[in-house]
Amino acid sequence: MNVIEQVRNKQPLIHHLTNDVVVNFTANGLLSFGASPIMATELDEMEDMASIADGVLINIGTMTKPELEAMIVAGKTANRRGIPVILDPVGVAASRFRREVVQRLLDEVNFTVIKGNAGEMAHLVGIAWETKGVESIDDDISQLENVALQVAKKYDTIAVVTGEIDVVCEGENIKTNRTGHVLLTKVTGAGCLLGSVIAACLTSNTSKLDAAHEAVAFYGRAAEIAAEISDVNGSGTFLTHFVDALGM
Repeated sequence: MNVIEQVRNKQPLIHHLTNDVVVNFTANGLLSFGASPIMATELDEMEDMASIADGVLINIGTMTKPELEAMIVAGKTANRRGIPVILDPVGVAASRFRREVVQRLLDEVNFTVIKGNAGEMAHLVGIAWETKGVESIDDDISQLENVALQVAKKYDTIAVVTGEIDVVCEGENIKTNRTGHVLLTKVTGAGCLLGSVIAACLTSNTSKLDAAHEAVAFYGRAAEIAAEISDVNGSGTFLTHFVDALGM
C-alpha cells in the first residue's frame, strides 16, 4: 500500500498551530486529501490536543508572542509521544522577531521535518539568499541541494526546500521533485497546506524521507491536474479544482 493510500485508510488527525490567513484553506485541503485537521492555539489545551493528534504542524506565518508558548508545549508533547512534528519557518529572515521565535523553537523542540522555501531554509544555516518579503528567489539545483543538506545535518531533521524544484534531504540522502504548477505561487497558503499534507504522510509506515518526498510529489501532481481543467482561468478557479484534485 502506498503512502497516500495509507493516509486515507488511517485518516490521521493533524494538530495545527498555523497561519491565520490560511486556516480555512488548510483545513479543507487536508480534509480533501484524506486526513483530519485540528486548529487550536489556546495554551491551556495544547497538551491535550497534541496528546490525541497523530502529528503536529507549527507554522509561524502570523504568529504572535502568546502563541509561542503554545507551540512549544505542543511540540514537546509530540516529542514525548514520538509523533511527527513539522516546522514551517515562514518569513524567518524578514524580522528579528521571527528569527528569535524560530531559534527558540529549534532549541526546545525536535522537528521531524523543517519545510520552507530556499530563502527561509538558507537563513537557518547562515547562507546568504535573495528574498522578497517572505518569498524566496530560487537559484540552481546544486545550491538548493547544499541548503537542504546543511539544514538536515545541523538540525538532525528531514529538510524540505520548496520551489520550482523541490529538494527533500535526510542525512546525505537527497530526493528531488519537479511536479507542480506556477499557479501554486499565486495562491496564498499553498506552502502552508503542503506542510499539512507532509505531516499527514509522515504518519504512514513508509520511511520518513520517502513519505515526505511522496507528499511533495503528490501535491505537485494535484496542481498539474487542476491547472489542466478547461474552466481554470486563473488562481481563483484553480484553487477550487486544486482542492478537488488533492482528493483524487
